[in-house]
Amino acid sequence: MNPYHKLRIAICNDHAGYELKNKVVEFLEGEGAEEIKDFGAYSSESSDYADFAHPMASAIKKGEFDFGISICGSGNGISMTLNKHFGIRAALCWKPEIAALARQHNDANILSLPARFITESEALDIIEVFFMSEFEGGRHQRRVEKIDKTH
Repeated sequence: MNPYHKLRIAICNDHAGYELKNKVVEFLEGEGAEEIKDFGAYSSESSDYADFAHPMASAIKKGEFDFGISICGSGNGISMTLNKHFGIRAALCWKPEIAALARQHNDANILSLPARFITESEALDIIEVFFMSEFEGGRHQRRVEKIDKTH
């Protein structure tokens, strides 16, 4: 089964994630993703990840896209920015096993990748596992529901 078929995927990055982003987009297009929207950055010139993360998170919250992929140098800054949005669960993943658990246990809707710490091949393996994994629900559902609670 092709996990990308009929998926609408948003992607964003900063300068450190630009080259990897281009490889990821090429991969997703080749795998038949229904739609891919690039929210930027559009070059390797210095940029601020928040300028691209906020618009992508908003589009995912509105239901315009099924999932997102974000890429910055460490993956941390862009994930922190995305997770400021209610309903967004961005997971920083550097191994396929973490990507699987992010989907299965946390219902992650954005995969964040650390461009400076993984190879292109590792990134594509992580992406494949992320999109092939499904949320398990059950005991994890109540935990996920508590993420967006404010006190």
